[in-house]
Formats: sequence, structure tokens, C-alpha cells
Amino acid sequence: MKIALGCDHGGFGLKQEIAAVLKDCDCEVVDYGCYSSDSVDYPDIAAAVCKAVAGGECERGILICGTGIGISIAANRHPGIRAALCSEPFSAQMSREHNDANVLCLGGRVIGGALALQIVDVWLKTEFSGGRHLRRIQMLD
Repeated sequence: MKIALGCDHGGFGLKQEIAAVLKDCDCEVVDYGCYSSDSVDYPDIAAAVCKAVAGGECERGILICGTGIGISIAANRHPGIRAALCSEPFSAQMSREHNDANVLCLGGRVIGGALALQIVDVWLKTEFSGGRHLRRIQMLD
């Protein structure tokens, strides 16, 4: 699976952890920044990741900022993007099963690395269930 990965300065450390694990799991990772803990604007990073996902360059995206809130708001402004801010595995699972979320948002200052990796694992392995949920997603377009 090809994953677009991006963060602002508040998510830089967690992005590094996630990228390493994704590469070990045979995922292809496209890193859209940021590349240090220097301050950057999260809307720019969200736009780059969302463009890659909506345009089909990457199958899914993962975005990280300090709380996950700002970057999820920025991501959901882009057509074709269904970004879900998740802080535990059940929400990650439901975001895929019921909402076909194509971008996962995380808070680098809210959750620890072990929990984040568990959330990412569940999110990547969960498929969209379709059915009645498809009709609801189509209502969003």
C-alpha cells in the first residue's frame, strides 16, 4: 500500500516512528514533510497529502500535528477526502468500516508512540464495509 505521510512540527517525532514501522511492513511511504521540528504551517502539509490521496497517487494518507485537530480540519476542506481524527483503535476501525476514511489524523502531543502504532495498524488493516454506509458517504459528495 502506498501511504502519503505528513506532519507539522508538533507531529514530527511521531511521524518518524510511524514512517519507520510502515517501511518495515512493506508499505511504500511518500513523505510530504515536515522534515524537522522547526515550525511550519499545517494547512500546507495537509494540502500536499490530500492532493496525493485525492489524485490517486497514494491510496491513503496519515497526517499528524500536535493535537490532530488543526490538521484534520485542514484535510477535510479538500474534495474527496474523508479525514478521521482518532485517538484509540476502535474509532480507527469504525472510521474505515463505516466512513471509508482515506486520511488518518493523529495528535503527536496527545497519544504516545505505542498507541499511535496500534491505531495505524488497525486503520490500515480495516476495510470499508460498504452497504448502507456507501449511500451515506455518497451524500457527502
